[in-house]
Amino acid sequence: MKYLDEYRDPALARRLLDELRATATRPWRIMEVCGGQTHTLVRQGIDELLPAGMRMIHGPGCPVCVTPLETLDRAMAIAARPGVVLTSFGDMLRVPGSSTDLLALRARGADVRVVYTPMDAVRIAQEAPEREVVFLAVGFETTAPANAMAVLHAARLGLANFSVLVSHVLVPPAMTALLKDPGCEVQAFLAAGHVCAVVGWREYEPIAARHRVPIVVTGFEPLDLLEGILMAVRQLETGRHEVENQYTRAVRRSGNTEAQDAVRRVFRVTDRSWRGIGPLPDSGLELAQCYARFDAARRFDVGGLRPAEAPECIAGAILTGARLPTDCTAYGTRCTPRHPLGAPMVSAEGTCAAFHAAGRTSDLRDVP
Repeated sequence: MKYLDEYRDPALARRLLDELRATATRPWRIMEVCGGQTHTLVRQGIDELLPAGMRMIHGPGCPVCVTPLETLDRAMAIAARPGVVLTSFGDMLRVPGSSTDLLALRARGADVRVVYTPMDAVRIAQEAPEREVVFLAVGFETTAPANAMAVLHAARLGLANFSVLVSHVLVPPAMTALLKDPGCEVQAFLAAGHVCAVVGWREYEPIAARHRVPIVVTGFEPLDLLEGILMAVRQLETGRHEVENQYTRAVRRSGNTEAQDAVRRVFRVTDRSWRGIGPLPDSGLELAQCYARFDAARRFDVGGLRPAEAPECIAGAILTGARLPTDCTAYGTRCTPRHPLGAPMVSAEGTCAAFHAAGRTSDLRDVP
C-alpha cells in the first residue's frame, strides 16, 4: 500500500473482521496503549464491530492525560512570574490544573505561547535574552528525542535563559504495572507504533515472556488496528505470547538508534508520578546531572507542589482501563471538552474526548 486511503478501505476492513470472527473462540480482552489508536477505534466504531464478547480496553496512552497535576501547577507557577515566557504544545493549554489552566493564565496576562517544536522555544530564547524561556516537555518516548535535541542545541549555543520543565513518561513500566494489578483483565496489548519507531520493541520482549501476553506493535489507521487485533487474537488462540510487528512500514526491532543516543545523553530514568494513577518506579525521564542547569523546576524552585485531584473525576480508573468514560457521573454534563474536569476529556488523545466526540452514551461492556 502507498496511499492513506488504502488503510481505510471498507472492503478490506470487512475481510479482516470476517477473519477475526472466524478466528476468535473466546471473549478476549485487548488493550491499546495509545490515545491516537483509541480515537481511531472509537471514531470508526471498530470496538463495536468486534466479535461478541471481545472488548478493547483503552489504556494510559494519552501523554497529556498522564502528565501529573503537580507538573501543570508548576508550569503555571512559573508562567505567572514576571519576565518568563512559558512555551508549550497547544494541547496542554486547556488541561486543568488544580485551580485553573494555562489558557486562562494567558488571558490574565501571562506570556504563554504555543510552539510547534521545542526548537521554537530555543529560538525565542535566542531572540529574547532578557526573558526566561521555559518549554513544557511532556510525552512518551516519542517526544523525548526532540526535547533532548533542544537541550543539546541550547547547550551548544550557551543559552543561560532557556530551561525545560520535564515530565516524560515511559510505556513499558506502565504496562508492567497494569499486568501486576490483581484486577487486570488485559490478555494482550497493541503497542503504539510511534513509540516503537523510536525505541524499537526489544523492551517489550521480556514483558511478553514474563507475563505471557501477546504484544503487537500496531499503526493508527483502521486497517492497521484491525490487523493488529487479528494478530493478537491469533496468538491468544494458539497459546503464543510473542512480540509481533504489524507496523512494518515504520518500525524495526532496534528502533531509531540516533534518537535513542540523544535521549541517553540528556536524560536519565527516574520514578515518575502519572496523573490519576500515581507513582510508578523507573517510569519517567529527568535531566541528567550534566544538564541540570536546564531544569526549570530547580531554576524556579517549584518542586514542592502537591495538589489534589478533583474528587469527582475518575480519570485514573479510565486511564487504566478499569472504567469507561460513560461510567463517570460527570461525563457529558459537568465534564465536557469545553469545560473539562480531567485531562482525558480535553486532550486530543483522551478517551473521554474520543467517546464524547463519537456521541457515546452507553457502556459497551453491556453490548452482546
